[in-house]
Amino acid sequence: MAEDKYPTEPLKCWEEAKQLRFKYYEDYKNANETGGLRWAGGAWSFDAVPYGLGDDVYPLTGEPYGASTAFDKEFSKQCLEAAEAAGYARDLCSYMRNYWGSILLNKFTFGGPFPKPDFIWQDHICCSHAKWYQVVSELEGGIPSFVVDVGVGTYDEMNDHKVEYVAGQLLDGIDWLVETTGRTYDDNKLIEAVKAEFRLTSTWAKICELNKAVPAPLDEKSMYSLYVFGVLSKAKKEYADFMDKLYAEVQDRVDRGIAAIANERTRVMSDTQPPWGFLKVFRYLEKFGCVSIGSLYTFGLTGLWEDKEDGSWGAKTTPMEEGITINTREKAIEELVKWNLAKPEWQHFYHPQLKSDMMVRIAKEWKLDGVMLHYNRGCEGLSLGIAENRLALQAAGYPVLVFEGNMGDEREFDEAGTMGKMDTFMETLGVI
Repeated sequence: MAEDKYPTEPLKCWEEAKQLRFKYYEDYKNANETGGLRWAGGAWSFDAVPYGLGDDVYPLTGEPYGASTAFDKEFSKQCLEAAEAAGYARDLCSYMRNYWGSILLNKFTFGGPFPKPDFIWQDHICCSHAKWYQVVSELEGGIPSFVVDVGVGTYDEMNDHKVEYVAGQLLDGIDWLVETTGRTYDDNKLIEAVKAEFRLTSTWAKICELNKAVPAPLDEKSMYSLYVFGVLSKAKKEYADFMDKLYAEVQDRVDRGIAAIANERTRVMSDTQPPWGFLKVFRYLEKFGCVSIGSLYTFGLTGLWEDKEDGSWGAKTTPMEEGITINTREKAIEELVKWNLAKPEWQHFYHPQLKSDMMVRIAKEWKLDGVMLHYNRGCEGLSLGIAENRLALQAAGYPVLVFEGNMGDEREFDEAGTMGKMDTFMETLGVI
């Protein structure tokens, strides 16, 4: 056990974060009781757009729901087996299978029967996205569905034509939302939601930047419970306000030298989704003084980034900070599309080298000693090219631990074998 070197303390806003997460699922579950609307879609959906329908419109994003289900290993097993019994292949996205199984069992992870959405609002970047909700619609008896194609290429090749292509779909989608729900659409609520998304996703990147400090003020296991607001509903003003509060607290921790783990001796990062049923592996590493400061997944699933003048990677400047006026539906949608096409985690769907470059950059700027790669059989999209990423990191001089598993299917994770690999990795890093 490594000796303590730094002061540490719990996050003051931790309880508030727990309450906000609980309220999210309760609001969705109970929305129809008060005349509100429920919609289902992915964590990368343009969730600012449905907010134009009113303040009583509540999303259920599929990936966080699948992860929450996976955390409950016994219920997850029931869901996965129900999906397999219905004929869905075991090698499909495990979040998706947990979600489908939950519908098939008519059991909501957060209690009661599965709440049926009023409409589906999805985008399509991962190979599973549109098909995921096609099945949801079918299982629920035919739910109206709108899917936006965002596969227009990498951000460095973005042009006006590509932006217009995606923006045009979203503008058509607003007309579809009005027709489907029978509600009027409020452009001012759209604009407010778009600005909240810019603020939240930029602020999360600022929070992740603070983990460049030694000692790191946050550990990745804790960050999983915090970044999630950007995938539950990144355009919700309440969540953007919470991120501002979190940033102030983490900055204070850096100023006072407060560590995520008191015995920090070595720093690593992980990659892609973790095995949600076995997050204790991160606590296991801490006994060696090893802190995982995050990952491209943790940083870039929610956060937006850009190159800074000093050459570092930092939080993306919001349109408001650039002095751009957003006062019409069309301008709000245009800026929203530009912003989302810059997502770090969208880039490496096109080529693994783009991901390798970002990972090597994190390893350098966050002062890492090694990298842990999860060969995650549960996600085809974010695991694409991971073997090439390993070679690139090794070529850059970083020791790499590889372990196999599945983010949402606990049957595919070897806990004892992985712990053994971590012991060996800690020897490689010189902390045993």
